[in-house]
Amino acid sequence: MINSDKRLTDSFYLRSDVVQIARELLGMKIFTFTNNVITAGIITETEAYSGMNDKACHAHLGKFTKRTSTMYEKGGSAYIYLCYGIHHLFNIVTNIEGKADAVLIRAIEPIEGVEVMHERRSVKSKSIKLGSGPGKLTQALGITKDLNGIDLTESETIWIERGDKAIHPNKIIADKRIGIDYAEEDALLHWRFYISQNKSVSKF
Repeated sequence: MINSDKRLTDSFYLRSDVVQIARELLGMKIFTFTNNVITAGIITETEAYSGMNDKACHAHLGKFTKRTSTMYEKGGSAYIYLCYGIHHLFNIVTNIEGKADAVLIRAIEPIEGVEVMHERRSVKSKSIKLGSGPGKLTQALGITKDLNGIDLTESETIWIERGDKAIHPNKIIADKRIGIDYAEEDALLHWRFYISQNKSVSKF
């Protein structure tokens, strides 16, 4: 079921540059396996968050809470939380244990188990925008807080694999992150990345 040759390993997640990792995650594939069903999508949009020097990050300046505790685990852990009490948001912890860097996965292009994704999202029309937003993609993939803290390098429920081909740098757009106006000057950082002209992106 799991293509171990393509699954991302510790060597990818434990690097110190969360911004570079956010860029490189574009084009990678995210898989979930629940209730004997595989669903998958190509990652089309990400946002980087740096624990120690980023006012937009939940763990800014070492802030440690029950919710952020997962961010302090080693790179490759899933950090999943409920936003506004409605949407589950899926993040990938990066860097070594204690650094609290993470990448928010903002959008995917569905490639496997698409009919199941439609059922989970109660969407009748055959839309490519099933995963065009952080809350949409978690619903489509069946990702909930139950997976918070899981090791993506070992899990058989959720994991990331290398894409079929790397995204050319000319196809990667860098822009400001969304919904973080409170972060003052850090709100201006171009730490949101998406694949140019991809219809599954949340917002151009």
